[in-house]
Amino acid sequence: MKHIVVIGTGGTIASRWQGAGYAAEAAGHEVLAAGAVPEGVEVTVRDLFTVNSSRLTSAHQMELLRTVHEVLADPAVDGVVVTHGTDTMEESAFLLDLHHDDRRPVVLTGAQLPLDSVDGDAPGNLYDALLTAATGRDIGVVIAFGGFVHAARGTVKAHTLDVQAFADPSGRPLGRVKFGEIAWGAPRPRAAALPLPDPGAQAPRVDVVMHHVDADPVLFEAALGAGAQGIVLVGTGAGNATPDFVAAVRRAVDAGVLVAVSTRVAAGPVAPMYTGGGAVDLAAAGGVLAGTLRAGQARIAVLAALMSAEGPGERAAALRRIIGTAEDRTPAVA
Repeated sequence: MKHIVVIGTGGTIASRWQGAGYAAEAAGHEVLAAGAVPEGVEVTVRDLFTVNSSRLTSAHQMELLRTVHEVLADPAVDGVVVTHGTDTMEESAFLLDLHHDDRRPVVLTGAQLPLDSVDGDAPGNLYDALLTAATGRDIGVVIAFGGFVHAARGTVKAHTLDVQAFADPSGRPLGRVKFGEIAWGAPRPRAAALPLPDPGAQAPRVDVVMHHVDADPVLFEAALGAGAQGIVLVGTGAGNATPDFVAAVRRAVDAGVLVAVSTRVAAGPVAPMYTGGGAVDLAAAGGVLAGTLRAGQARIAVLAALMSAEGPGERAAALRRIIGTAEDRTPAVA
């Protein structure tokens, strides 16, 4: 028997109708009872918290990170499944993956349809996640959803409502679940795991600011005024903004703030192609180009860099190391 621990955190997979909308309320054993467990798998359920994932805080994510490591400290555990809301699943998955150094997998899953829906997607997703956790090895932290297994890095929620909710716009899935088995493609390279944050460490403030037509650095400066130690600037195109943003980034970096530059475009890397306020100038001002990481995961990368290094130079170097493997998007599964 394979022993899998399911950690419940809420989300749509644990949601029921509240009279004016859905909200997470079901305990982990209720979620588990909604579907079948793969043959040869025994499950222990651990309820951590029960919230819609749009309400998650960094404190929630740090608690989840510590709990996953506590569970994996038991050699009798063969894998971990985390039931999670889809809104911020990509962020939690990436954070867990950055700190994951274990052959045993951690698999996040959830649902697009609430627990009490007729023909909902919760049972199938949970079955696939348990199968992945029981049989996968050396895959890091992954998302099992809609019949596919996705690497945490680079995977985003790609549709608000469709049951095929997740994709890596710049790459391919790691595997596909077919007839109760997983067809694996080529593995992805993974960076060395970061050390766990110290117990009780407080996550610093990291904000996201988007560039658009007529945008100025007012909101960027407001984030600095609110105490942000890190900022993700979401540029247009290949990571472009304006000369005013370049000046704001330079002032922020000079003040010790860690700045990453992502893009609002769905696929492709940030690239230093343009001047006049583009990624060439933003990088010269000290912004770290975020590769293929989109806003949510770029923010997690900044957060992790801030918590794993001391001093502006060391933190920027840590962020570059975290982003370093983001460019590898070798197709894995047809």
